[in-house]
Amino acid sequence: MDKRIEELIDITREKYCLHKYYLHTFDIHRNTTIFKDTVYRLSMEWFPNHIKNWDDETYNPEGTACIEIDIHSKKTKHVIFSEGISTVGGMTFDLNNRDEIIKWIERETGLIYGRQFEFWKEKERELHFKECIDGVAVSPSGYIELKLDKEGRLTLFSVYGQFPSEELVKQEKYLLSLEQVEELAKEQLKLVEFPVIEQKKLVPAFAIEEIYIKNDCSSTLTYEFFVDDKFSLQMDKVIEWDDIIQKPFQGKILSLIENVTPDQAFQCEPHPDLRPITEEEIKKCVSTIQKFLGQVYTKDSGKWALKSLYRDKGYIHATLKKKEQKERVFKRKMKLFIDSGTYEVLNYMDNKPFLETYMELKEVEEIKIAKEEAFEKIKELIELTPYYVYDFEQGYYVLCGKLDCQYAVKANNGEVIELNEL
Repeated sequence: MDKRIEELIDITREKYCLHKYYLHTFDIHRNTTIFKDTVYRLSMEWFPNHIKNWDDETYNPEGTACIEIDIHSKKTKHVIFSEGISTVGGMTFDLNNRDEIIKWIERETGLIYGRQFEFWKEKERELHFKECIDGVAVSPSGYIELKLDKEGRLTLFSVYGQFPSEELVKQEKYLLSLEQVEELAKEQLKLVEFPVIEQKKLVPAFAIEEIYIKNDCSSTLTYEFFVDDKFSLQMDKVIEWDDIIQKPFQGKILSLIENVTPDQAFQCEPHPDLRPITEEEIKKCVSTIQKFLGQVYTKDSGKWALKSLYRDKGYIHATLKKKEQKERVFKRKMKLFIDSGTYEVLNYMDNKPFLETYMELKEVEEIKIAKEEAFEKIKELIELTPYYVYDFEQGYYVLCGKLDCQYAVKANNGEVIELNEL
């Protein structure tokens, strides 16, 4: 075993009092951050000493401690005990003493409570925290989760997200008001068809499409920008073809397992997914997408638009959306998995089967409410909340106002209802 890995294993054993456990397996994984950094993690599975000769690879025995740590910072990212069962005596907490738990989280993560994370919610024997920047919400957001058993033993501790340093934050005084952004709010009010499964119909309603407005009102950042992959090459290219391939498409199984060596980890080798997609690669991807669509979607020439390309797990992912479709909550889209060496489409995912349930719903009722009237009804319910949002183009967090609303106006009768009722 590599001595550097052995040192991390010893640190983990002592920190989590795993003296009645033995290391069953370990692996090195790597992933990218929104800052285009590569993070290397050591993932370990610790079995209780009484578990011997375990050869079932499909699941772990009760009480297994699955622990993942950052190889360079040595900070813990995840601790999970299988079936919520722990026999570790040294990792106990009192849920009534939240300050003690917060101080432990600060030590484990290096984060400062109130400045980088804050309390969010509490469930039965669970505490949840969310990322903040000096008490202001963040997007994309990070989360911290902690669970205890009835005796107060730690059974789960997870840290998700980026939690940036101060150097990545452009701090400023929040200046936005709803009065300033009223015209933009009107633009964001969209007529959308909401599927109501119980009534087996589509309900038309006016709702605010969530958006982030920069503090100086100079520009906006859309929510979809954060849903898509962080390094995607944004495009809007309509795909057309003449040739139809009369041959069934045979999808291939993707391999998502990457063998990472200790030397790669300790030398901080950049993740291959960080390589930019070149113009030549774009041409090859567009060509193979045309061939794929001409084989699988023979009658759809000109009906699909290539929205983005990005690398993930060694493959190039292509996101496509149907060019013309109604304003509905769920829209038709597709993802293609392209081999980054041969540029062959290996497999694909189409959300059509998911949408078929909604396609069977009855069409919308007659629309009797105008957009202007709907806006007046919902105007006082619109929210503008301060948020620090990561600007991928500028490379740091900027202060924005999140424009959103938890209510909608039914277009057939003007009734104002909560979105969660649709």
